[in-house]
Amino acid sequence: MADDCPKCEAGLPAWLATFADLMSLLMCFFVLLLSFATMDAVRFKKMAESMKDAFGVQREIPANEIVKGVSVIKQEWSPSVSEQAVITEIRQETSDVEKENVEMLDGQGKLNDQQIMSEAQQIIEQDLQEQLAELQDSLKDEIDKGLVTVEKEGQKITIRIQEKGSFGSGSARLSPDFYKVMDRISAVLAQKPGKIVVSGHTDNIPIRTGRFRSNWELSAARAVTVLHALLRNKEIDQDRILVEAWADTHPLVPNDSSANRAKNRRVELELRRGTDLDGGEAALLGETPE
Repeated sequence: MADDCPKCEAGLPAWLATFADLMSLLMCFFVLLLSFATMDAVRFKKMAESMKDAFGVQREIPANEIVKGVSVIKQEWSPSVSEQAVITEIRQETSDVEKENVEMLDGQGKLNDQQIMSEAQQIIEQDLQEQLAELQDSLKDEIDKGLVTVEKEGQKITIRIQEKGSFGSGSARLSPDFYKVMDRISAVLAQKPGKIVVSGHTDNIPIRTGRFRSNWELSAARAVTVLHALLRNKEIDQDRILVEAWADTHPLVPNDSSANRAKNRRVELELRRGTDLDGGEAALLGETPE
């Protein structure tokens, strides 16, 4: 039976199906490009008219010779025929009189800044004088006994707590009676802003005990003890306080006698304001450094 069935004629070659698929995909691709593109009606109309000429379609103009094709891309998209955008320029010229006025205003601005800085320094100076007077009045008995000294240098007040009356020899434990003195000091320091630096100092005689291996540890421990005594006043912000330990590296007087060594064994509290602050501390505390 298979031999009696008539044979079908040969069809199109197999590669034509692949070619047809490729053409379909290309058409879809260009349709998508066209759908994404922004149409310029004026330019599209010009392109359509150019295409009519390129394909030799002329209905209104009689042709005396065969119309030849032209390049549509060259006609419509050549860089040489691009239209220039209109740019509106506004120019301003400063006259000599206006320049003088501007310079005068700048000079006044600088003078105003200097005046503000000067007023701020005067306010800080007045605050420091008030605090110095309050400290001297509050610590009068301790100052008379030589237990504490208070002095002002620049925009800084220094309170020196001597070892006598505050710490035992070679100890970092604060005397119970001295806590009342610390309460009076903290009450004055809490009234005004400023950086409070607590620094411990010793003499040059080495120490080596079960608790302290060197003068460094002793000076640090005494400074921390004074720090905790200050922080009993809840009005003092911890961010204002800096603790330092100097051992015997910053003596007040030469360590050549027992009296001088006693003066060097101390804890200092420094209230720094204005010019005695660096830029970071001043910004943190709201000060205006010079």
